[in-house]
Amino acid sequence: MGLSKTIWTNPSEIIRIKKPDHPVLVFAPTVLQATARRFLRGFPGLVTYAVKSNPDEIVIENLLAAGVRGFDVASPYEIDLIRRLAPGAALHYHNPVRGRDEIAHAVAAGVKVWSVDSASELDKLIAMVPADGVEIAVRFKLPVAGAAYNFGAKFGATAELAAQLLRRVADAGFIPSLTFHPGTQCTDPMAWDAYIRTAASISAAAGVAVARLNVGGGFPNHRTKGRAPVLEDIFALIDRVATEAFGDARPALVCEPGRGLVGDAFTHITRVKSLRDGEHVFLNDGIYGGLAEMPLVGTIDRIEVYSPDGQRRTGAPVDRVVFGPTCDSVDRLPGHLALPADMAEGDFVAFLGMGAYSAATNTRFNGFGALEIVTALALQG
Repeated sequence: MGLSKTIWTNPSEIIRIKKPDHPVLVFAPTVLQATARRFLRGFPGLVTYAVKSNPDEIVIENLLAAGVRGFDVASPYEIDLIRRLAPGAALHYHNPVRGRDEIAHAVAAGVKVWSVDSASELDKLIAMVPADGVEIAVRFKLPVAGAAYNFGAKFGATAELAAQLLRRVADAGFIPSLTFHPGTQCTDPMAWDAYIRTAASISAAAGVAVARLNVGGGFPNHRTKGRAPVLEDIFALIDRVATEAFGDARPALVCEPGRGLVGDAFTHITRVKSLRDGEHVFLNDGIYGGLAEMPLVGTIDRIEVYSPDGQRRTGAPVDRVVFGPTCDSVDRLPGHLALPADMAEGDFVAFLGMGAYSAATNTRFNGFGALEIVTALALQG
């Protein structure tokens, strides 16, 4: 995967001139920086970028240019990446399960903010991390709907356990905080309402005033046709409910968007390898490549189809089954995609809103999935 130095006008120009025979991610730095400034301007607290969603250096550099100064890191690799690109940035190590070697690496790198969701993991941190000026945020979970999938299946303490852990954090001399994740691609703002009010209850039950409340990621990007998510509505709800729930003891707020920051800054161009009997579409990328998230989060229906000369296909939509290129039958996008009736073999299918996880989870299985990243001024047309 490499970055072309050419700056294109839009995807149709790339298709018309390059006619790429491999998947291409089209990156618009202006879109990424505009979204970052939207978070920085609207969110009532510290904005930290979830590096895992897209760790490409060009993404990090553009976020820094926009003013982002905090990063949510989940591994020694991500810690080292940000330390190299942004030595003075705040690092929040919010993967709540770590090996002792990983803890030692983070301590040596000067990490000051951690999360935890179990007594055994807290034992490790108390034993290995100097408490002076270090924050430990207890991560909790709720059975809240409204997201594409639930992070609580893997991470998060119950409210009762969270109160016990929070008390231990404070007693051990660390800065006590709370954190949660409402679930990826969370389109229901009321999920944050329930979590914030529960955070206040946990604080009260523990008898501990929390220094900060991290409201997680989960902020959605524009994946489906129609109106784009209104992030400002979520920001306003978080601001209001934090005051209502905590009153004068309101903690400082932190968020850690990944998808919501980077998702709309990329368009993913694929090519039709075959249109089998007019029913099955085979693309040159699939769920083992840049489309890995589709079975988990749902298929993006913001799709544009172009002929090889860069002309937009405008035929009536026809529901078709879409497969990836590998010789594995599970390499199929969920459900059906409404694609133009006049599409043909050799056409290009562009998926909008593909900046999150499309490159990070590419496996190159069967020798497919070689991704090229190119830069463009716009992501449509």
